[in-house]
Amino acid sequence: MDIIGSKEKQCVCTPAMIKKYMNKISGPLLDRIDIQIEVPYVKYNSIIQDKKLETSKEVKNRVNIARSIQKERYKKYNIYSNAEMNAKLIEKYCVLDNQGRQILKLAFEKLKLSVRAYTRILKVARTIADIEQSKNILKNHVAEAIQYRNLDKKYWEN
Repeated sequence: MDIIGSKEKQCVCTPAMIKKYMNKISGPLLDRIDIQIEVPYVKYNSIIQDKKLETSKEVKNRVNIARSIQKERYKKYNIYSNAEMNAKLIEKYCVLDNQGRQILKLAFEKLKLSVRAYTRILKVARTIADIEQSKNILKNHVAEAIQYRNLDKKYWEN
């Protein structure tokens, strides 16, 4: 059997057991969640290693800067964040270059994403660009946003 959900332990669940568990949340409901990621098991030794990690204060500062960018961008629309964008604002503020469009097209076709997932990816890519204080959405922002949709078709059938 494949290892599902863990790199540390072999899965002993049957495909039917996995399907029954995963069907507790419907595909259409999951489709409405912007960021869907699996969080792997972390070994104790990796936690205590001396690594230069970003502090909570540094993260908070980057988030606050991104929020300020969004607040300024949308002040005349009476919204405050990328998550609140409608189709017209997505078209205006989520413009992709050729490479970004190609990456998104490939993901859309390979993962058989819905239109809702497509717009969620654009909004998340816009947010990633804002966190990096980038005026434009770059291909790496699109690729990262796609990675945050990794549950879309992993366990749910088309």
